Amino acid sequence: MARPKHPKPAIEAAIQYAEGRGWRYKPSGKSAHAWGALLCPHNDGDCRCGRFCRSSIWSTPKNPETFARQVRQWVDNCIHAHQGSDDENL
Repeated sequence: MARPKHPKPAIEAAIQYAEGRGWRYKPSGKSAHAWGALLCPHNDGDCRCGRFCRSSIWSTPKNPETFARQVRQWVDNCIHAHQGSDDENL
């Protein structure tokens, strides 16, 4: 089954950005306040203590553009996103 589209275009674009880098969408439970969650493909406890390996996506954040920027930062700040770049400079 296909993932539902997020109602805010900026957040939908950020989710697609994350999915393009291997993150996956998980729907929220029926009683949850979040629209869903993004899960890191690595789920590594060494990557920022595993704190950002699962990030909730809100359906109606106060500022959708700021929240979308935060979603991209979660993805970009994963230690695995930059793993190959350090090896190339040696």
